[in-house]
Amino acid sequence: MRGPWLTSVLGLILLFGITVLFVTGLVSYAAYNPDLAAVNDQTPGKGWLGFYLFPWPTSPYWLYRVTQGVHVTLGIVLVPVLLAKLWSVIPKLFEWPPVRSAAHGIERLSLLLLVGGAGFEFVTGILNVQLHYIFPGSFYTLHFYGAWVFIGAFVVHVAFRLPGALRAVGHRLGESAAGTHDAAGLVSPRPAAPTISRRGALGMVGLGSLVLLAVTAGQSMGGWFRQTALLAPHRQDPGSGPNGFQINKTAASVGIRPSDIGSAWRLTVRGAGKQIDLTYDQLLALPQNESSLPIACVEGWSTSDQHWSGVRLTDLAALVGLGTNTPQVFVESVQRGGPFRSVVLRDNQARDDRSLLAVRVNGAVLSHDHGYPARVIVPGAPGVHNTKWVTRLTFGDPA
Repeated sequence: MRGPWLTSVLGLILLFGITVLFVTGLVSYAAYNPDLAAVNDQTPGKGWLGFYLFPWPTSPYWLYRVTQGVHVTLGIVLVPVLLAKLWSVIPKLFEWPPVRSAAHGIERLSLLLLVGGAGFEFVTGILNVQLHYIFPGSFYTLHFYGAWVFIGAFVVHVAFRLPGALRAVGHRLGESAAGTHDAAGLVSPRPAAPTISRRGALGMVGLGSLVLLAVTAGQSMGGWFRQTALLAPHRQDPGSGPNGFQINKTAASVGIRPSDIGSAWRLTVRGAGKQIDLTYDQLLALPQNESSLPIACVEGWSTSDQHWSGVRLTDLAALVGLGTNTPQVFVESVQRGGPFRSVVLRDNQARDDRSLLAVRVNGAVLSHDHGYPARVIVPGAPGVHNTKWVTRLTFGDPA
């Protein structure tokens, strides 16, 4: 089965799929508003690699849910295609001599970075989806820089191979004999009798991708379809009732103690040289508003729209004289350990009327795991920026 035609078809599928993965990955990074503050950015020292960053919008409110859902689901769906492509080019990986010219040396180096980078990105991405953090550092840092190494090699490889791939598909060069230029070292000089056609092989790869789609996409779609997401992490059962929707960290897992969120809890609001401390009852006495928003996380899962109620961030800013043209806000949690226990929300996020410090969801008081006594909910923001167990809001420059 090996030959230019099969390799080229698989390569063209990956050309489209990996391009979408890279673009949605850049979009995901932009959604964290990393230029606002160090607490937002798990990839310090990005330099010019952040050239594409832009203020993350709050509309449409489902934007991050769609882009990150596509990123994770497509990445998993492409695994059979990637494995088949690597199988199809095994002879090329071990050709001898390894370097025949300067141009060939550059191509071989790009191939090493391409194969290694692909394996690294797909493996770390899938482990992150499973909430299995065994990395020797931050997933965000490793995945970010790994993506840039991989895409650099990918671009070089495409530049060398795309014309030949298009020619092979157009002229069915998969029929080329071994030793010819068209065969490009992919065709065995002594092929065994075929047991399956090339189209049959593509069909098997496609079927594998469809199965992965069926057992993955439900975690992004949410609702009933989540039951079909067999590859989604299931070790944290959200239970049933108003608070019965997915979470990625429980109160116990981050060390939240009963005393942290008990009767002594206070919400501190700061800004413009003023400070106000509110008890839970005083927070409930403020004007309550409602928003229907999902939660979408970097791991690819998302919930259906949940019905939240609480105090608008603009109303809390008004308590310290910043209600008009509400500035950015530094949100801090009582959570003691782990990443993203605090976040800076951009001014457009703080000013959106749907952005709440929520105290209830679906008509019920927040559960401890969903952030009781209060959590932030912002349209279009990554899940980790919807900070739980909030204890302090600082409007304006956090310094």
